[in-house]
Amino acid sequence: MAILTESENIAPRRPIMAANWKMHHDHLVAIQVLQKLSYRLQKTDFEDPDVVVCAPFTDLRTLRTLIEADKIPVFLGAQNCHWEKSGAFTGEVSVPMLSKLGVTYVIVGHSERRQFFGETDETVNLKTKAVLAGEMNPIICVGETLDEREQGRTNERVAAQTRAAFAGVKSVDAERCVMAYEPIWAIGTGHTATSEDANTTIGEIRRVLRDVVGSSADVIRIQYGGSVKPGNIADLMAMPEIDGALVGGASLDPDDFYRIVAYRA
Repeated sequence: MAILTESENIAPRRPIMAANWKMHHDHLVAIQVLQKLSYRLQKTDFEDPDVVVCAPFTDLRTLRTLIEADKIPVFLGAQNCHWEKSGAFTGEVSVPMLSKLGVTYVIVGHSERRQFFGETDETVNLKTKAVLAGEMNPIICVGETLDEREQGRTNERVAAQTRAAFAGVKSVDAERCVMAYEPIWAIGTGHTATSEDANTTIGEIRRVLRDVVGSSADVIRIQYGGSVKPGNIADLMAMPEIDGALVGGASLDPDDFYRIVAYRA
């Protein structure tokens, strides 16, 4: 799929629903899940958001073949990348490698990468710029811990992460970015920020973006992520600042993810 330029494709901001399968689904299961999702998507008449499936690296080639063969209306996404184009980085995957597989979106700076694999604000920035240079679209994750939330530091934390991620990024390139506000205390816990709280924090992220990239901030889509389910997606999407969802556990079941995607059906 071709690179997306927000200002050309979204007026107003088009919702974007992204499945993050994390370390689930081998390539055989991935085929079954995507086929079931495809059937639901292509048999229903509703106002389509952009739909992204961020799969494990081992699934990407198989899913790309399936998407092209069956004309499945989803974008292919990866869950991580390295910022260098090549080199002695055992176990890493580069942006050019992903590009050759037809990947359109790449998750950058997910809290699990930050928490378990040493991801820093600096590496998030390097990866963001590498993805943009590779003519793909980063999904940049920011969010606070429970301690930071209880200390009243939510805005401070997401503002610092946002400024760091966009350091040195041109405004025209920033329009191709997606952001995901993921309160770390809500990921995989069953707890969800209220739709009003999520909207307020995402509004703060957009305010910071206006300081960093100017009017391009009004084009950048900002998702909410953190125990998103079919039962809470409508309330979240009713908020004016929330442009979509980054969905973990509920995306593993194609029926559940379809109900999230088709929240207006």
